[in-house]
Amino acid sequence: MRIVFMGTPAFAATCLAAILETEHEVVGVYTKIDTPKNRGMKLQASEVKQLALERGLPVYQPVSFRDDAVCRELAALAPDLIVAVAYGKILPQRVLDIPKLGAINIHGSILPALRGSAPVQWAVLNDLPETGVTAMYLNAGMDEGDVIAVRKTPIGPEETAGELMDRLAVLGAALLKDTLAEIAAGTSTRTPQDPALATYAPMLDKSLSPIDWTRGMRGILAQIRGLNPWPIATAELGGTFFKIYEAKACPEISGETGKPLSLTKKGLIVGCGDGALLITRLQAQGGKVMPAADYFRGHPIELS
Repeated sequence: MRIVFMGTPAFAATCLAAILETEHEVVGVYTKIDTPKNRGMKLQASEVKQLALERGLPVYQPVSFRDDAVCRELAALAPDLIVAVAYGKILPQRVLDIPKLGAINIHGSILPALRGSAPVQWAVLNDLPETGVTAMYLNAGMDEGDVIAVRKTPIGPEETAGELMDRLAVLGAALLKDTLAEIAAGTSTRTPQDPALATYAPMLDKSLSPIDWTRGMRGILAQIRGLNPWPIATAELGGTFFKIYEAKACPEISGETGKPLSLTKKGLIVGCGDGALLITRLQAQGGKVMPAADYFRGHPIELS
């Protein structure tokens, strides 16, 4: 099959690499425009663009598919199938109508649960026991198309969103290869989603970061794991602003919520709604990520 691939982050690049291991021909790669990153604000290509250029694939970075010339350019590639993975744009119907066999997507949840841009992170934030990846046909809605197949996996009790994303990328790439084989053979199936079961996973932002210490241990731990690697949970402790990267439950300890209770060889214990948390990795403003015990050896903190 002649495939046009559309994607942007590392998750998508893993799926593109999987297609390149098959007999199918990738005739074009679409990705979002280069974005300024880091302190120097230099333009940086997406992981998908970097892989495509390494493999000598033609790269397209349209701002919008509302431009007729962009759609004509896509049609000229004569794709049999569009494969979209974390592209970052909803494709209009006139784009979906171009490929002879339609357009498919690999989504990082068990649809119709967690439709939207951050399904992996919200699976952790919501403290779900399992998640997965879904292969689906695209329509003009947001993750509303017919399901082809699902692969499930449990979420580890200490797994961060970043760690889960890496695992789901591998799972999604394997599902994609199997799905392409079925579509090429004409044996793929499609099952409509039940909209009554739909939940949503909106884009993350830094307003989610501050920890509410009146919450219970599980909820705060899910927040810390779900916001790692971005935007990271935050807290002000002893007058210092911190990013909190890792913590563990201490149900046997109680104390004033949000207050540093004690220092141990493993870190700082802080009271919360139904016990306490042991903060083990953090980053002070302007500092580097480090074990909490190491930081507080050089920076005393007042304890309650």
